[in-house]
Amino acid sequence: MGVTVNHRTFVIERDLPGSVGHAFRFWSDHQLKRRWTACHPDWQVMEDHFDFAIGGAERMTWRMPDGTEQAMRAHYLEIHPRERIVYAYTMLTAGKSISSSLVTVEFTGRGATTLMTFTEQAVFGDPKDGDIREGGTGIGFDRLIEEMKVTPA
Repeated sequence: MGVTVNHRTFVIERDLPGSVGHAFRFWSDHQLKRRWTACHPDWQVMEDHFDFAIGGAERMTWRMPDGTEQAMRAHYLEIHPRERIVYAYTMLTAGKSISSSLVTVEFTGRGATTLMTFTEQAVFGDPKDGDIREGGTGIGFDRLIEEMKVTPA
């Protein structure tokens, strides 16, 4: 039996409330980022490391209610403040990689708002994991908008 992989690229755009600087803070500030990325309140956080710097890493490990561990391991490749973030990351379930991705996040000022363009190039071992990721990423960006609305610039 051969190796099965599912390659996909998806692009999600959101008009974010506030300036580019305000939008960028929600990616670069640990506490602000967790406010919109903490999407599973019933998962226990086992590890939360955030080093937002070129060559830095972000690591999260959770224990799901059934005891399964889920992990995210990211490495920041490029950071251009108020312009662009490029990072690579992998997701693991029970220690096994389920996906690896290259992500570019671009910020474009539009007066009182910011256009955020998120592009993910990914490989999944199971196509349904890709469907879940793409949908979940969009939901996360909806939470980002809500958090930005209630946080002063």
